[in-house]
Amino acid sequence: MRAVPVRNSLALKAIVLLSSVAILASCGLPRSGPNKREIYAGSVDKKGNAYIIPVTPAVSAATAVQPTFGFSESFRNAGVVASDMISAGDAINVTVYENVKDDPLLGNTGQRVSGLSTVQVDGQGYIFIPYAGRIKAAGQTNEGLRQAITRKLEGQTPDPQVSVARQAGDGSTVSISGQAGANGVYPIDASTRTLATMLAKSGGVTIDPATAIVRVTRGGHTGKIWLKELYENPSLDIALRPGDKIMIEEDSRNFIALGATGTQSKVPFASATLSALEAIATVGGLSTMAADPKGVFVLRDETEAIARNVLGKPGLVGDQRIIYVLNLTEPTGLFEARDFQIRDGDTLYVTEAPFVQWQKTLGAITGSTSAAANLASTTNSGK
Repeated sequence: MRAVPVRNSLALKAIVLLSSVAILASCGLPRSGPNKREIYAGSVDKKGNAYIIPVTPAVSAATAVQPTFGFSESFRNAGVVASDMISAGDAINVTVYENVKDDPLLGNTGQRVSGLSTVQVDGQGYIFIPYAGRIKAAGQTNEGLRQAITRKLEGQTPDPQVSVARQAGDGSTVSISGQAGANGVYPIDASTRTLATMLAKSGGVTIDPATAIVRVTRGGHTGKIWLKELYENPSLDIALRPGDKIMIEEDSRNFIALGATGTQSKVPFASATLSALEAIATVGGLSTMAADPKGVFVLRDETEAIARNVLGKPGLVGDQRIIYVLNLTEPTGLFEARDFQIRDGDTLYVTEAPFVQWQKTLGAITGSTSAAANLASTTNSGK
């Protein structure tokens, strides 16, 4: 038999190897998701349904829209309630000093000081004082009520001296619930007349302050702010009113991380704003052995207004699917990733580096060849 030249034999093996690689690649080896070529194939330019836009400073500026919180003017313009403003449900301590020794109006003979029992302000805002009758207390300060009682008594006892002290009751309270330190009903008193002081009274919050939201409901109106902004901006420390409902909530926004990242999961926001670079760091960065730093994509259903601005197409109608592309290998790539803001519901996807699929393919071929060699060796040994 004629021997086959070694060179031809090696060439034949190389052809067989390349053919096997092509076959395995076409069969679709396991991977984390689509590659860059497949993503770009779904663009509008290729008759797909998504616009693919490289991130630039202009794109970052046009898409940097975050939820805006705040209090309306009705909340901000409400003045601080006087520390001794009386409300329905409060308890009032009234003491009367009479300028007579014998036969005083309210006390016993020889008793010039009469301390009345604690008087509760009724639901209509009135209290009852012997010999003075029903007096409107709600809405008055201690001094105003003192003068009102004095006028009622001075015609019946000479030069009465009246002292009034208020104890905050059920009518001058706010409720605090949610992720507060201690949920409950708290009276508005001299030390807790504003939102910040009342939150401090309830023990602060039990969640990360960076993701805490404070919601205040007053009547039919609601306003909310980031807790961090409350302490950074004194104008947001609104005055409280009886009946206010304060709710501490945790930020519910999240994004999805997929592909060659440190994790594959739904990830909650760690702060009020989150850049693409921070999002990558939050999920453990890019996979060193698998990720393609040129293939960082952010998938988003963009609003009509922003889509028109980003794409320069004023005639667009409705929300648009946009895939934003970040290339971290470019000189300004990391800066672009730092400036581009992630929004609620975004999908952060990182493609695998091209050589990874080749490694998988070669590994599959090597494994198959080894298995075949082992099988042949076993068969030959059995003869």
